[in-house]
Amino acid sequence: MTALIARKIGMTQVFTPEGVKYPVTVLDVSSNIVVQKKSTDGKDGYNAIKLGFGAVHKHEKEGCEPRWRMTKPLQGVFQKAGIEEPRRHLREFRVSAEELAGYEVGQTLSADAFKAGQYVDVTGTSKGRGFAGVMKRHNFHGSLTMTHGTHEYFRHAGSIGASADPARVVKGKRMPGQYGNARSTVMNLHIVEVIADQNLILVKGGVPGANGGIVYIKTAVKKAKSFKDPGMNPTEEEA
Repeated sequence: MTALIARKIGMTQVFTPEGVKYPVTVLDVSSNIVVQKKSTDGKDGYNAIKLGFGAVHKHEKEGCEPRWRMTKPLQGVFQKAGIEEPRRHLREFRVSAEELAGYEVGQTLSADAFKAGQYVDVTGTSKGRGFAGVMKRHNFHGSLTMTHGTHEYFRHAGSIGASADPARVVKGKRMPGQYGNARSTVMNLHIVEVIADQNLILVKGGVPGANGGIVYIKTAVKKAKSFKDPGMNPTEEEA
């Protein structure tokens, strides 16, 4: 499995040679670096890599020793790995033993780890919308029609009871509550283009979160079998 940490830049559109337009999200994957390797042979008991991403501000004041704006325990993680410039974000990804052998601590990863035509899963934190009602949160159409003398009852959820049996509100009932600001994964997104010299990955469709947010992109776990995009080159496995 290939994985990278990315920053969501925003959305744009691209055109294929056939003139087909695709809405794409631009992901910046620059400054990815391997911070740590974990294996079943070590004390961790599983295979994984820990990646670092994003610059950390460095305090440089006359008369004071320069220091990174991060906790000392985190600084120790990078010092142990021999990385001079720490990264702001850390994320661990599970990999197989064969894949683990292909990584080295201190190795810099770039956008060319992925190829155009691949399917990926993108995980991020969705936009927070605060406390929302059932019409916004669950797409309810409204409890009653606006006829026959309906008053002051427009965007309500309606009855939530269950009579004498089971005489309680069942679990999972769709009701008002916190909407958004939660971990969300969009699966089987198609990589339209990889701009290696700028470390940018363009994926078809939207990804969770606001512009500037941190997302995690990795090889799709459940690749779509029947989905075909006109004008896009298939991968070697599909050809």
